[in-house]
Amino acid sequence: MKPNLLVTALSLIAPLAAGAQESSSTEVYGLLDAGVVAERGCKSDCARTKVDSGIASGSRLGVRGREDLGRGTSAVYTLEAGVLNDTGAAEQSGKLFNRQAYVGIDGPLGLVTLGRQYNLVYETLTDVADPFHGGMAGSAANLVGYTTKRYDNTVKYKTKRARSGLIGAVQYSFGESPFNSKVNRAYGGSLGYENGPVKIGITHQRKDNLLDATGTTPAVDQSARNTLVAANVDFGRFIGYAAFGQSRGEGSQHWDMSNPYGAVAQTLPTDKSRDLLFGVAVPMGATTFLASYIRKDDRTLANRDADQIAIGASYALSKRTDFYAALAKIKNRNGGAYSVGNASNQGRGDRALNIGMRHAF
Repeated sequence: MKPNLLVTALSLIAPLAAGAQESSSTEVYGLLDAGVVAERGCKSDCARTKVDSGIASGSRLGVRGREDLGRGTSAVYTLEAGVLNDTGAAEQSGKLFNRQAYVGIDGPLGLVTLGRQYNLVYETLTDVADPFHGGMAGSAANLVGYTTKRYDNTVKYKTKRARSGLIGAVQYSFGESPFNSKVNRAYGGSLGYENGPVKIGITHQRKDNLLDATGTTPAVDQSARNTLVAANVDFGRFIGYAAFGQSRGEGSQHWDMSNPYGAVAQTLPTDKSRDLLFGVAVPMGATTFLASYIRKDDRTLANRDADQIAIGASYALSKRTDFYAALAKIKNRNGGAYSVGNASNQGRGDRALNIGMRHAF
């Protein structure tokens, strides 16, 4: 996809902000994140040191809005495109608004949205479980099981947060296969709690990627069942993080099949695992120090376990601009092929160093 297509689309949308009525609002927003990534432990060819985009947070350009419909109800929408600001290219070829694209109704009974959206397990992983919030070399997504970050053709419902701090959500993604309604469908639910310093999330998500009526096998099997229980507690001087996950299906794992650790016969990811995470964030003025440990326990006979240790720090120059650095290492066992990635890239090696900056606008 040509970058000027995105510019043209946003140029048509942006004037809406100037002409918006008092009862509605439209906002053009974005985030740019770039830095240097040094990877080591690559078993196949890789750029050992490179400038990369979207390391701590995915670079993006988007537009979102809300229109007051009366009686506490509003129409809402978001269109968000990923940008590779190291090259200026679109993040994903073939999709203009590849990050999010949805419309919905926000009312007294909750929020209903339709379109391309984040899945519930990934939201709990990055918002509740991970001190790195799914970014930098320490991203919990390097090891903790989930499917893809976002689902197409999705209907999502979120309740309003109750006075007790409880909030719930359900999600259904239509596979839209002409042969079988079960192909590529996904569904799940979550229950959250947030009250004072305590935040808890419990989520289960399932995705089917079965044979269709023609008997055709999907090129990559993305069938998966993922359950995640996560919590963090703000103790004042530091925030403690913990999570436990259980995954089934090869679609739960994130191996680069072109990255051959070990023999070819050993490059298939596990289809059954348990994940354990402990982490901490220590704010000290404008600086926040981060650390986490993740243990992946392969429950199959192959026993391809993995451990990740990560440390990092961010320094806030303002509310919208910060510098960051992170270092992570994964120890793979018995032919495992997990790699150290970041918010936008899967990574190629079993250890990586990131140094960069991000700015939101």
